Amino acid sequence: MKIEINDYAVSKNFVRLVNKLLKTANKYTKFNQRKIKVDISFVSREQIRLLNREQRNIDKETDVLSFPTINLQPMKKINIYDYKDDIDQETKCLMLGDIIICEDVARQNAQEYGHSYERELCYLIVHGFLHLLGYDHEDEEDKKIMRAIEEAVLRKYKITREQK
Repeated sequence: MKIEINDYAVSKNFVRLVNKLLKTANKYTKFNQRKIKVDISFVSREQIRLLNREQRNIDKETDVLSFPTINLQPMKKINIYDYKDDIDQETKCLMLGDIIICEDVARQNAQEYGHSYERELCYLIVHGFLHLLGYDHEDEEDKKIMRAIEEAVLRKYKITREQK
């Protein structure tokens, strides 16, 4: 799995943690592809609002946006070679898409929910990754499934709401 985080301020430990989280989410969802690539970017409030307006016609800030490269169905295995046009020639990995996070909104969420900023970032990254795999939370049943996976992944690494 190849994770590219477009932020020079991110520590190597955090990058290692993100890799573990996404590998675990990959396994828990039974997508279980090893040769995948995800780009993660951190943007300002203005940038996320603009993206949200341009891409979703919602003119407000949000914490995370996901832009999948391909349409996937939750819990459905794929053959990576069916997506030859979406394989990065340099890494030979299937490009799943981009996860865009607004750090300011993430900090605000962490304070509002009473947990650490790191926990919020980890949650948003896992949440965004699940969207790349085709999960959503449009209805209550889908939301329960998505939340269960998110919490299971975070719990495995002891990233809990109680952490400050």
